[in-house]
Amino acid sequence: MLRIENLSKKLGSFELTDINLNIEKDEYFIVLGPTGTGKTVLLELIAGMYQPDKGSIWFGDTKISDLYPEQRSIGFVYQDYALFPHLTVKENIFFGIKCRGIDVNEGNKRFKEIVDFLNIEYLLDRFPSTLSGGEQQRTAIARALVTSPRILLLDEPLSALDPRTKQIFQEELRRIHDNLKTTTLHITHDFSEAMALGSQVGVLHNGEIMQVGKPMEVFRHPNSHFVADFVGAENIIEGNARGKTIEISNSINIETIIDKTGPSTLTIRPEDIILSREKLFSSAQNNIPGKIINMIHQGPLYRVTVDAGVALTALVTMQAVEEMGLQKDVPVWVTFKSAAVHVL
Repeated sequence: MLRIENLSKKLGSFELTDINLNIEKDEYFIVLGPTGTGKTVLLELIAGMYQPDKGSIWFGDTKISDLYPEQRSIGFVYQDYALFPHLTVKENIFFGIKCRGIDVNEGNKRFKEIVDFLNIEYLLDRFPSTLSGGEQQRTAIARALVTSPRILLLDEPLSALDPRTKQIFQEELRRIHDNLKTTTLHITHDFSEAMALGSQVGVLHNGEIMQVGKPMEVFRHPNSHFVADFVGAENIIEGNARGKTIEISNSINIETIIDKTGPSTLTIRPEDIILSREKLFSSAQNNIPGKIINMIHQGPLYRVTVDAGVALTALVTMQAVEEMGLQKDVPVWVTFKSAAVHVL
């Protein structure tokens, strides 16, 4: 298990503060957060490129924060891959073997296993400048994995890839982890990556861990306004709770399954809201009339915002938009279940 205890590091005006994480052996853990929030600094502390100002890092019973970087058995793949431009793919991969002083026969065996596993034999004599983004990514991962690290650190590994290549490589990362079982810490600003790959997610903001949990738990039950906004809850509304009813204004009440009293923040995910031209009679307790004030076309979906006394945004398919004749200023009903309302 990778265990991070009270880890802090100040770099200029930025500070990573009291980071505590437990990452199980063989787990695929995602650290999620916006740019500039300290994600890469956290990886570099684990890798030994910086010494912490406070706290410690453990792998099992070994305190690796006391070890030199080359003693930590860590594979690191940077966002820009950091391949040596003057070396071929083969030479780049072998670089890690030489640095670790691995026996020649063992090194050759590991090299062949990783090259075959990642299906990159056809790239071995090429230089990084001739490779596509996905091919550079495979080469960088091969170089990191060929030393059989106990921990694999991935720094925004998909950010430089086009959408189709990104989707393919998400599947590749999942295959690599499922087969090799290397404990992996992957940082990103993209929650879709966390949903596709992570077994656990930690949300990092301004150098502090805000929430840790399974991706769906963080997605459905954010614990703060920041996390709710970052994972795309969109509908974040202030109100006053009286039992299971939250008063948004004199004319709007929203029903929840949470019993609470006093000022409250509620979130409703846009995919949990149904729009209709007529009032729906269903088990959903929340039915609010309104008028469309904005529509944004996003591929197969529309993001539709309704003024229902409070602005509420829903995701609607193109087919539903056409069938209902939805457009700006059209009156609609907004419907959602009480269980879809999360109260912070």
